[in-house]
Amino acid sequence: MLGRRLPLIWPDARRLRIRLGMVLVAGSLAACASPPEGVLTPVAQSAPDATAVSIMVATTRAPSENPGLLYSGERGTTIDFNELVVSIPPEDNRKVGEVQWPKKLPPDPSREFATLSASQFTSVSEVEAWYRQNRSPTGRLLIFVHGFNTRYESAVYRFAQIAHDSNTDATPVMFTWPSRGSVFDYGYDKESTNYSRSALEALLAGAAAAPEIKDITILAHSMGTWLTMESLRQMAIRNDGIPGKIGNVILASPDLDVDVFRQQLADMGPERPQFTVFVSKDDRALTLSRRISGNVDRLGQIDISDPIYREEFERGGITILDLSALQVGDRLNHSKFAESPEVVKLLGQRLIDGQAVTDQDLGLGTELGATALSVSNTVGSAAGMAISAPISIVDPKARDTFGAQSRRFGRGLGETIDGVATGLTLGLSDRPATRRRCEPGDANCR
Repeated sequence: MLGRRLPLIWPDARRLRIRLGMVLVAGSLAACASPPEGVLTPVAQSAPDATAVSIMVATTRAPSENPGLLYSGERGTTIDFNELVVSIPPEDNRKVGEVQWPKKLPPDPSREFATLSASQFTSVSEVEAWYRQNRSPTGRLLIFVHGFNTRYESAVYRFAQIAHDSNTDATPVMFTWPSRGSVFDYGYDKESTNYSRSALEALLAGAAAAPEIKDITILAHSMGTWLTMESLRQMAIRNDGIPGKIGNVILASPDLDVDVFRQQLADMGPERPQFTVFVSKDDRALTLSRRISGNVDRLGQIDISDPIYREEFERGGITILDLSALQVGDRLNHSKFAESPEVVKLLGQRLIDGQAVTDQDLGLGTELGATALSVSNTVGSAAGMAISAPISIVDPKARDTFGAQSRRFGRGLGETIDGVATGLTLGLSDRPATRRRCEPGDANCR
């Protein structure tokens, strides 16, 4: 009724902060130019010196009526398998770590990503034939699981870029789950990962059972790490362990509650894969996720200078790579693992192969600096220079190799740091193994 006064109702303050945060994140995403719809429509031909990347895609998404999309963000009733062949522009016309999205359709393959073919497999024999044609000489398989807010075509092009830029010899396979591709559908996407965990488990079990596949690496991003961990946990409980062929799991910017991650690892048992985790303290997407999820630390945003976390992960044999100092084009700092040329190089040359990252990969200063990170005030400016490297590492073998590294760095400094590191090691034994939960309004809790 006109003129009638209605009561003014203010929303709950916490919900208002979350909504404002989501609006800011959505604004950051909208600030980037959106690619045209239908980029998966095949082009007639590629360009000279362009590279064709063939990937197999397994999905629990529902098909789309638009042939340029192939699949929607809704949930399908079966697992579909497809082959996508993506054209990557010549090296002179692109930067490593970037997806050159078409500005209009049809794309220009000399400067933009383009789809050369998209075909659905209708039988197991077709899947097996694709694998035989694209099999790695080493029998290595790389399975990529994308994250939150990801459309089908975005996942395809991102994985094609990773497979190409990393220069890995592993056969590329992607598992894509139903994501609506909207920052406001966090709850739907999270439930879709639960919907898809048995399907991912079936894919992993089938790959592990194939005699021609010798080694499997899983690379999961963001919310896809939850799906990966739940599928592995489910597999371990169902089969009293995880197949030995699944030897390496890489979690990039994991949107995982650290308490839940601990329990998932425990449920897998002692014979679990080697885990490598990419973290970044400036990950804005995970800041929002933490606020939504009860203000508990997200695994992908932990501070490796915290001695409690450092001891826990070293004791658990988990390698942590801190990318906080890296600067990439992602305004949310949530995709550094794919956009940083340094990290993509590490993926292809070391991590996908299940090899340890050494000082030869990161530079002596980086690994030494990470090991000495907690004691930088004691050892002085020399360690401070080491810490300034763009990638820091917590390696379970760091304490075993620390003496040799410090001697190479300089005998005098090495003796100083060795002494401090020994004291740090002894002091950590008295620390609690878990981190207390942060409560809203607790100014003393980080």
